[in-house]
Amino acid sequence: MSKPRTPSVWLSKAAVNGALVLAVVYMLFPLVWLLTAATKDAGGLLAGNAFSFEGFDLGGNLSRIAEYNDGIYFHWYANSLLYAGLGALACSLVSVAAGYAFHVYDFRGKEKLFGLVLLGVLVPTTALALPMYLLASEVGIVNTYWAVLIPVLVNPFGVYLSRVFCAGYIPDEALEAARIDGAGEMRVFWSIGLRMVMPGFVTVFLFQFTAVWNNFFLPLVMLSDQKLYPLSLGLYAWNSNAHAEPDYYPLVVTGSLLAVVPLVVAFVSLQRHWKAGLTAGSVK
Repeated sequence: MSKPRTPSVWLSKAAVNGALVLAVVYMLFPLVWLLTAATKDAGGLLAGNAFSFEGFDLGGNLSRIAEYNDGIYFHWYANSLLYAGLGALACSLVSVAAGYAFHVYDFRGKEKLFGLVLLGVLVPTTALALPMYLLASEVGIVNTYWAVLIPVLVNPFGVYLSRVFCAGYIPDEALEAARIDGAGEMRVFWSIGLRMVMPGFVTVFLFQFTAVWNNFFLPLVMLSDQKLYPLSLGLYAWNSNAHAEPDYYPLVVTGSLLAVVPLVVAFVSLQRHWKAGLTAGSVK
């Protein structure tokens, strides 16, 4: 017969579950506040009763956002989708190609070059904003879409992560078999390597998409035209005006709620790729 569980076991389980509940509440608390606060007008927000649904006015806030300054908020929204979507997609492809090259090929100075990549991980992006601005100014792309898109195409952490995924997901036997069948190196990478490392591609994409979507300092340095602003910079401008004009507060809060939606959709729709072992059965 199995021994009954001692009280200490139950206490330890309760402690672990309690800690998990507290962690979930801590993480969901800002989202719940954002959801309820987005239903308030300026008076309701300043009154401090943001957690109640009294005076529900979400539709009115959405209408005001759509009408304010000829709907510039949704122009910012489109800009953020362009910066984050196109930038993350191109960066993921560059990172996976670089990680694949570091894993598959042997060349002089490979590990030293990879060490420089790892060194780039340690450099904060804010420290690079001013040098990138000076370079962009020399090229003549300041205050254009390219000023934000080009710097996000390279991600040292994405290269490191891609090499780790390539080492775990791409067997040398599969690449050698493709070469024996007459495939060139580009065909091997595109048809074999990239498909096998797709979970790593999606992981890098999600990391970069989130980073670019939340990016603030780089657009602040590079852009002066409001029509080129991403959401982060546009909402910051509105929030700065809210100190003098409280009517901006509902616009900022409701706009922040809408800004969360693409991140949630991206993670929910792409998480299944993380669970897929795409190389299962590829090596006989």
